[in-house]
Amino acid sequence: MLKRTKILSTLLAVVLIFALVGCSTPTEQPASQSSEPSVLEEAVNSYFANMPEDIYKINQKTFIEKVKADEDMFVLDIRQPDVYGEGHIKGAVNAPWGTAISDNLDKLPTDKTIMVYCYTGQTAGQTVALLNMAGFEAKSVNLGWNLGISKVEGYEDVVETTANDFGEAEGVDIAPEIKTALEDYYKGLADVKETIFKNYKISEDNLKKLMDEEDESIAILSIRSAEDFGKGHIAGATNIPWGKGMEQQFNTLPKDKTIVVYCYTGQTAGQTVAGLRLLGYDAVSLNGGMGMEANAPSGWANKGYEVVK
Repeated sequence: MLKRTKILSTLLAVVLIFALVGCSTPTEQPASQSSEPSVLEEAVNSYFANMPEDIYKINQKTFIEKVKADEDMFVLDIRQPDVYGEGHIKGAVNAPWGTAISDNLDKLPTDKTIMVYCYTGQTAGQTVALLNMAGFEAKSVNLGWNLGISKVEGYEDVVETTANDFGEAEGVDIAPEIKTALEDYYKGLADVKETIFKNYKISEDNLKKLMDEEDESIAILSIRSAEDFGKGHIAGATNIPWGKGMEQQFNTLPKDKTIVVYCYTGQTAGQTVAGLRLLGYDAVSLNGGMGMEANAPSGWANKGYEVVK
């Protein structure tokens, strides 16, 4: 009898222990497992989610008209110093593509639109995306200097050779995480300078070579419209059409490959590459994009390379 009583007591104790464990408060997940986006992720996603109708660009003719009208804006020329010295838009300040841009963030104005131009629009596209993500209001001049500005009738009237310096500016309060990301972005250009991905771009010829070699280290992304993608695209490409909400599909892209992004002439691809790289993707843009009449002979189709349906 005594033995049976002891057994019953032991069983009751075991049941009580399990009951207490079952009623206890679940252990909270570590903060590192939180699904909350970082400040950097929020800035990138917001850039695409809140895309304006002008898609962060200004028509080259409209830009020249604004310059002639002496409209209050800040013009940033990111071409190299030698061509800047040969002639640039009146009042334009030179910050050559690279760390000169990230080093001068505190000298950029927050009370006016920053108009950025390069040679053909691709590196300006990257820069405009990064500046907007940092809190500035920036737009790129369509097709840059070579294919846009210099093709506008009467543009010579607003060209000068006198160098301009950065003025005094309060500077925008950039979140430390974003500022570091921008600094790393431009410093990273040195790592790809001697590769086929110089300036976070790849030439049409080099992409063709990789495709011919069936190189599996790349993935091709078209950000042209779904309609144009259907009419013809680069073999093997996937499609995320450029526009609001495209950021919701970024998580479908591989992080173990170099993503070659292309659009029509390379400008919106430049913006996309900037966002993807800040999110941790190894992304580059295709020089000249698919290609249009305006940027011939640059561009995949303009080079005569195969386009599939």
